[in-house]
Amino acid sequence: METFVQAGQEEPVQASLPQQAFWFFLHTLLGLAAWGLLMLLGYMIQPKGVPQTIILLLSVLVPLGAGFLLNQFRQDEMATLVWLIGLTWILIIALWILDMPTGPNTCFQCDATEKISRTFFSVPSPSGLIDDDGPFIGTWPAAALFGYALGARLAMRKRSS
Repeated sequence: METFVQAGQEEPVQASLPQQAFWFFLHTLLGLAAWGLLMLLGYMIQPKGVPQTIILLLSVLVPLGAGFLLNQFRQDEMATLVWLIGLTWILIIALWILDMPTGPNTCFQCDATEKISRTFFSVPSPSGLIDDDGPFIGTWPAAALFGYALGARLAMRKRSS
């Protein structure tokens, strides 16, 4: 949490809640923008046969780099908390997936664990739910926010040393 010391005061004053909320959502947008640029680049060059694990790794590393660089210039504790939005997002999508009916070509007779693993990670094969876009809709954006928060935390640790 950011603190400021006003002239003539001994105790620091906390940053205002609207200011913290603004920076929190701005960092969330920046993390998603870094991931969005990665996806845009991927769609522009259209590489063939890239495994989803590589895309997941890049979805963490590119926002991690962005969070690290941005937090090098402006230290902000709110940048380290955007992983909460990623966690909330993946939980919302998981609940949506679990409420979906199954049938032929859509994870027929899958239990809850299979629905989640096959939708988010396509393991052992895609579930057929949400048009097989589970990684794009749920996994990769959440991973991007985890990566951004980690990069911001690494920048803050390096700066404080």
